Amino acid sequence: MTAAPTVSETSYSDLKLLHRGKVRDVYEIDDNSLLLVATDRLSAFDCILPTPIEQKGEILTALSTFWFGRLESIVPHHLINADFDRMPPVVKSHAELRDRSVLVKRTKVFPVECVVRGYLEGSGWKDYQAAGSVCGHELPVGLRQCDRLPGPLFTPATKAAEGHDENISEERFAEIIGTEAAEKLRSLSLQIYADASDYALTRGIIIADTKFEFGLDSDGNILLIDEVLTPDSSRFWSAETYEPGRAQTSFDKQFVREYLETLDWDKKSPAPPLPDDVARATTERYLDAYRILTGNGLGK
Repeated sequence: MTAAPTVSETSYSDLKLLHRGKVRDVYEIDDNSLLLVATDRLSAFDCILPTPIEQKGEILTALSTFWFGRLESIVPHHLINADFDRMPPVVKSHAELRDRSVLVKRTKVFPVECVVRGYLEGSGWKDYQAAGSVCGHELPVGLRQCDRLPGPLFTPATKAAEGHDENISEERFAEIIGTEAAEKLRSLSLQIYADASDYALTRGIIIADTKFEFGLDSDGNILLIDEVLTPDSSRFWSAETYEPGRAQTSFDKQFVREYLETLDWDKKSPAPPLPDDVARATTERYLDAYRILTGNGLGK
């Protein structure tokens, strides 16, 4: 079967666009619900690349839906419906939204990202090399790249609509959203990471780090929102080939970051296009992550 065309951006005269994020387009359905559309856009170093990644929106939607179901015993989520055939008529009239859109509860979004790191890589590895710590957390001397940390670290960040997200201290995190909410989000993030990491290891994947987002519903309940534990928001490594002291075989967009690092690019917009082989290999890594974690495949 031929793959569906890529979708870089959506726009509809009969749906009100509220927000266009780095990956998702958000539409208003009514006072209580929104439509989240996962496009095939890819963001790296907080810049949107001009090359869409085939099937990416479909994979992110399916994997997030899987995790929302697995994690709902820990935290309620915003997902109302991921079945296109049960969507409102205004949504079903746009066939390209099938498999890449979900109906969700409207929430008041906390303006922070809840990052959890279980292993030493990325900006955490760079911080450790420079200062022996990660986001203010002092670490033992002598750790190697990709070493498992003594315990998962909660390292929150600001949530930038444009430009680079910035790591912040837990004190600043509490100042932004309040002490009680900060303690709750920290606890939930670490619980979710622990549960998901244990499960993923049974499937042969190490979740090195990830980020979560939360919102408040109309009754003041904290909900897990946006995407969860996808190759866009996480580092997924092969447990079989894991070996600290080097970069790992991954099922996420680290592959794209590594390619971009070889270019003479200042990591500012506009971002360079990706070669066809890099784009195809990214799709394959995302598909592998979904297949391994869920035990299911997505057709082409």
